[in-house]
Amino acid sequence: MTTLTENPRRGVLLRVLPPGLYAGRASKLVERSILAYSRMWLVFASGVLEPLLYLVAFQIGFGRLVGDATGPDGQPMSYVAFVAPALLASSAMNGAVFDSTFNVFFKFRYAKTYDAMLATPIGPLDIAIGEISWAVLRGGLYSVAFFAVMAAMGLVTSPWALLLIPVALLIALAFAAIGMACATFLRSTSQFDYIQLAVVPMFLFSTTFYPLSVYPGPLQVVVQCSPLYHGIQLMRELAVGAMHPGMIGHVAYLVALAVLGIWGAARRLSGLLLR
Repeated sequence: MTTLTENPRRGVLLRVLPPGLYAGRASKLVERSILAYSRMWLVFASGVLEPLLYLVAFQIGFGRLVGDATGPDGQPMSYVAFVAPALLASSAMNGAVFDSTFNVFFKFRYAKTYDAMLATPIGPLDIAIGEISWAVLRGGLYSVAFFAVMAAMGLVTSPWALLLIPVALLIALAFAAIGMACATFLRSTSQFDYIQLAVVPMFLFSTTFYPLSVYPGPLQVVVQCSPLYHGIQLMRELAVGAMHPGMIGHVAYLVALAVLGIWGAARRLSGLLLR
């Protein structure tokens, strides 16, 4: 007689984490998001459009007035080639932050989607990983489209530039994780101004449009604390193939930010939804 036995193979997280926190079903949230957005492709198109307009403007307009800039390898480069990797990093950031803050806030505060999910085997860490994964996927789609336009405009000149997409995913992961953790603290839609208060200055002042050397010494230290700055520097160095050991520090900063954000989001959801 044949008997049915439970599959003994389980993931490491399922064995280590407390029961109810993680059930290994984070992919179900990504699947849900794909189905929900399958008829809203214009939302994605709008996210790609803004940085592309910036890039075209610098290519045929403002960039012609500025002249060359000094690249991370010390060699002169066109201004549009200097700005393009920074706009790619910003595109990944914007896509991830939007999805991990506004959408998470609506599901958490109004639709009560997560309360319904916790009535199933899905746990708070599943929700955190699933929502962050979807935000990374969205940011990655923006980045791929932007990279394609960069290549079409002749701004991809080094084989190392192919690593811009993985770096864009890392940037999206870091910002999505922190964004979701922050979204759990928001109590009304008016508080989204605080998100913009952080994102917009980061976009404008994290060496997106000019090098770090234009700042006085003390302000340079402040700018270097920005996560977008580390993403932009990593992007620029890869774009021209200026490889050096210091790039590991940029990667480590973004990875640490991502881990902190995932931990914070799961902890907040666990405390708020399992009370």
